[in-house]
Amino acid sequence: MSPRGATGSKDAGSARQPEAPSFPSKHRSRVPASGDRPPSLIPPPATRFALVKKNGKADAREPPSQADAATGRRKQAPPLALQCPFRLQVTPPPSRGKASPVRSAEEVLLGAHSASGLPWWGSILLTTVALRGAVTLPLAAYQHCILAKVENLQPEIKNIASHLNQEVAVRANQLGWSRKVARLTYLKNMRRLVSELYVRDNCHPFKATVLVWIQLPMWVFMSVALRNFSTGAAHSEAGRSVQEQLASGGVLWFPDLTALDSTWILPVSVGVINLLIVEIFALQKIGISRFQTYITYFVRAVSVLMIPIAATVPSSIVLYWLCSSFMGLSQNLLLRSPGFRQLCRIPLTKSDSETPYKDLLTAFNAKFISRK
Repeated sequence: MSPRGATGSKDAGSARQPEAPSFPSKHRSRVPASGDRPPSLIPPPATRFALVKKNGKADAREPPSQADAATGRRKQAPPLALQCPFRLQVTPPPSRGKASPVRSAEEVLLGAHSASGLPWWGSILLTTVALRGAVTLPLAAYQHCILAKVENLQPEIKNIASHLNQEVAVRANQLGWSRKVARLTYLKNMRRLVSELYVRDNCHPFKATVLVWIQLPMWVFMSVALRNFSTGAAHSEAGRSVQEQLASGGVLWFPDLTALDSTWILPVSVGVINLLIVEIFALQKIGISRFQTYITYFVRAVSVLMIPIAATVPSSIVLYWLCSSFMGLSQNLLLRSPGFRQLCRIPLTKSDSETPYKDLLTAFNAKFISRK
């Protein structure tokens, strides 16, 4: 080989580019082919488009041209109202009382008035008696049934408490418990055992409060419905026309049911009947707890406070309150009858009396009349 040829080969070798270092196959970044590439959920910037509301139809906007993209100019975006292909419909909030318990109470009163044909004072009394008899009387009987079962469990609870106290005392001596630990252990196990008794006889005391959760809202809704009738703020056309009928739908000394009772006869009657209900409840309880005593005082105060409140509302509302309180008093006396309790299958208890009304008069006389 000639020297020139050797030199030429050497120059050719020096001009050759160095090869890239080879890496293991697991370190190489594999670029998938166009057929293997998974479809992207987000379109590329050049193909993105916005839906525009044009003539009631959704239309696609063309992407910006390359010249605009190169110069950095952006087309002016259409108004916000045109960018959204769908128009948001904002539903206004329903009017107060629409499809509510108050409106249902108004419909009940209107239905009773139209079905009976009585004047409004008679319709109010009829509706109150019907609701009290159909709703609260069964719930009151159920309440007395639960309370009777709880009362009959007291001897068994006392027996369990005695045995548990002895067992905890023995265990405390064996394990060296402190007085606090022994007390907590006793209370925890006693609570568990009493709960098992309530489940066994299906007489949890909380079930006795169902009457309150039903009667109180019903009383409020009926009162608000009568207020709407008296002030012309009812939620229906028929209800708005009731105000004129109530103005002449009264009786005796309150011919106008939309006006206040200036004689205070209705308000005072409401307070007196409520106080009688409270005292009857207090007389039938012997050896009540301190908490029950506080509750009794509180309800007495509320009964007295109802008198000035009743003097500031229309007579239609006070008439409903008076009838409701009278039905509550009658219901309380009826549930003392041994025959009615047997009819309602209320269990017998040690505190039941064969002459409940005579005993009630004797206790009332001893507490309020013969008291020195």
